[in-house]
Amino acid sequence: MAPVVQGAVIVIMGVSGSGKTTIGNLLAEAANCAFLDADDFHPDSNKEKMRKGIPLSEEDRMPWLQVLCNALKNRITDGEITVLACSALRKNYREILRSSDPSYVTEKQGSRVKFVLLNVPVEVLADRLNKRLTNGEHFMPPSLLQSQLQLLEIDASEGILQVDATLNPAIIVETVRDSLVQRNIES
Repeated sequence: MAPVVQGAVIVIMGVSGSGKTTIGNLLAEAANCAFLDADDFHPDSNKEKMRKGIPLSEEDRMPWLQVLCNALKNRITDGEITVLACSALRKNYREILRSSDPSYVTEKQGSRVKFVLLNVPVEVLADRLNKRLTNGEHFMPPSLLQSQLQLLEIDASEGILQVDATLNPAIIVETVRDSLVQRNIES
């Protein structure tokens, strides 16, 4: 994979169970850059709420998104390339992440923060979440899937790359890489 433009962030987004961490790790490895998982930035109180099947409120999400924004801003300023796995379900959440690019002017010019949505049918998501729960691999219970699906909003004007995340992970990474090259995200 050709090197990504310095100071770029690629956000692998979607609901829980879409494969954000798997694809994000693989893409970061292919791009030879850092990988961050937004779940690691949640305070314990957020994780405990989700573990109990309680959806996060805006009051829970905003400080978490601001911490992510600050972490990305530091990486962009330092010229570092980053792949971030983050749900980024709503447009206003994505705007917060876009604002981590110091040169970004809200909706008036491009940001060095780009988004890739992993599309997965509900039945596949539910199956993945149930397997993770059975294996004790994640704090997010399947009972919160519907609330995430209800929050997900995609605005065509954002130019979010959408990928079928039921494909083999290597094919997904290749698809993302090829699309980023076409969109001039890579040098």
